[in-house]
Amino acid sequence: ECPPPSRSTLDFPLIQRFVLLHPNEEVFMCRNIKRLHNFQPPATNEEIHASALQYVRKLSGFAQPSQANEAPFARAVEDVTRASRQLLEALVTTAPPRNRNVEAARAKAKFRERQNSGRQILVRSQPS
Repeated sequence: ECPPPSRSTLDFPLIQRFVLLHPNEEVFMCRNIKRLHNFQPPATNEEIHASALQYVRKLSGFAQPSQANEAPFARAVEDVTRASRQLLEALVTTAPPRNRNVEAARAKAKFRERQNSGRQILVRSQPS
């Protein structure tokens, strides 16, 4: 799950996010579903569940479902979690497993490169 961004994150123009307005609070929906296949150590159940939750949020358009949609939303998250786990267990590859720390450092470097190149990423912000 994505934690609510800090004030400094909200001011940072390269963060991709959707801002959904609810009656008394802002709820932020993450748009980043990370690759989970072929890592060492393998993806945890929590990572698979978090990815499934983000997928269902994206598909439904709800960061938090209403009471009327809570049961089908939770059921969909569990179904996608189960299907994702089965997929990850069934996939085969001849490539060596990726190292999480190396991949994280590579992603940070790529992000800094984009930031320094002046490339703008579209950000949907809260309506005024």
